[in-house]
Amino acid sequence: MTYHLPAGKALGGPYIVDVTPEKAGWGHSSLRILELPPGGTHSFEAGDSEWIVVPLSGGCTVAAADDFGRETFELRGRRDVFSGVSDFAYVPRDARATVTSAAGGRFALTGARCTRRLPARYGPASEVPVELRGTGNCSRQVNNFGAAGVFECDKLIAVEVITPGGNWSSFPPHKHDEHRPGEESVLEEIYYFEFADHDGIPGLGYQRVSPSGPGRDTDVLAEVRDGDVVLIPDGWHGPSMATPGHHMYYLNVMAGPEDERAWLICDHPDHAWVRDTWPDQPVDSRLPLYTAPETSA
Repeated sequence: MTYHLPAGKALGGPYIVDVTPEKAGWGHSSLRILELPPGGTHSFEAGDSEWIVVPLSGGCTVAAADDFGRETFELRGRRDVFSGVSDFAYVPRDARATVTSAAGGRFALTGARCTRRLPARYGPASEVPVELRGTGNCSRQVNNFGAAGVFECDKLIAVEVITPGGNWSSFPPHKHDEHRPGEESVLEEIYYFEFADHDGIPGLGYQRVSPSGPGRDTDVLAEVRDGDVVLIPDGWHGPSMATPGHHMYYLNVMAGPEDERAWLICDHPDHAWVRDTWPDQPVDSRLPLYTAPETSA
């Protein structure tokens, strides 16, 4: 199994990234990245999955229709992932969705197989919690638009992480590949990367995943660039390292078989002590890169 998919290696139909459970070899998590030209439109069937459509660049209209009716949402979006929080739209399972963009753009479709049908909804940018996690060179920003406890879904968890150039995130390494009630949940995870350039020079970073035990032997050390994807079915994941001078963005998509939708993790025992150093250091002064707007207008 190939767990690092460089840009262009995960193409599928109209999508520049098309990760399905079947392609990933697991049961729940999906990610599609859709690019639309000005005036472009695309329709898709939700099938047995719930979806959140979030603009990466540009804005769009999302229409979702099923036997319960039709809802249409105008997403203002953003210039790019380094310029602001975006609003988003939730598309329920068994619906037909249409994404239309007057000016064109790039849009992430984060998905998870689910059993419950929840109503189609709009998520305003103003209600996205922006969290600063870690301190020192472990400082990063997390946009918790689809986090458990923030926005209701049946199975899907999705967040954005921005790591300033030279910093480490997803550290200490952690895992979520065993069912241990109240301590750890089983979640398949997708990382999708974008980087800020510097004077026209593209950025890059590094992603590590290491085996966490018998039968959980995912092993990745990858140089990642714009549009790359890393699949994490199991294992310790982290660090995610941003090279100096280039901010790193990644979109995390998670889902799994647990009855409770929760992000419960276990830190690597060799590195868990790092968390204890955080109170003694300031948060990186470059963060937050931005905050959520006060209103959704």
